[in-house]
Amino acid sequence: MAGGGWTRLPDGSVVVALSVPRPGHGGQRARFLVHAANRARALTRLRNLGLRAVYLRGNAEPPTPDEISAVLHHPDGLVWRPAPQHGAAGATDATGPSAGGEGVCADSGFWRPIGALRRAAAG
Repeated sequence: MAGGGWTRLPDGSVVVALSVPRPGHGGQRARFLVHAANRARALTRLRNLGLRAVYLRGNAEPPTPDEISAVLHHPDGLVWRPAPQHGAAGATDATGPSAGGEGVCADSGFWRPIGALRRAAAG
């Protein structure tokens, strides 16, 4: 089941964040960020990439300000990275002061374009 949320930007567009299980990675999750005109279009973009059973139920894990900046500065408006292992709703921000301590998201790394996920799945 996907966990996630969304944020409406001042220009009327939205940023949707979803955490979904990664097949073949021992229960690890991936965090996807999508910038689109509305929530329905954001989910359609993910479904067109092969994530067919993705639904946004509620707003339990909205994108953090750092996540919003990451997706807005990417030309495709769609990025991903491995989600934190402990799965706390507020701990998805590895660079901000709310991260708590070192290593909270140590294996998360940088945001990656969706093409990197396709290459990783093919190889």
